[in-house]
Amino acid sequence: MTTKSLLLIGTLALAGIASAKTYDLTLSAPANAGSVQMAAGAYSVKVLGGFAFFTNVDTGKKFIAPVKMEDTGKKFDATAVDCNTKDGEDRITGIELGGSSTKLELGE
Repeated sequence: MTTKSLLLIGTLALAGIASAKTYDLTLSAPANAGSVQMAAGAYSVKVLGGFAFFTNVDTGKKFIAPVKMEDTGKKFDATAVDCNTKDGEDRITGIELGGSSTKLELGE
């Protein structure tokens, strides 16, 4: 590949991330998103392919977690986080994306 081709591919990849819709959520307590430990606070989330890109609004710290996307067939009014507790730790199991019918499922 030529340098020009590599630059074009890189630019297209970045454009895909930049054009992804952003969703806002707030964690009231620390929680695990897959294998990633996230502190309590406000986050923005972008979904690209099979990954969710979390950015802590206060610190700018970024996290990436693999997700499965599911079309539930009904539109969610607001973004909501589903959690459960395992071994004394909160774990994010799903995120309903407000304004869409998409639910993200997060694994261990």
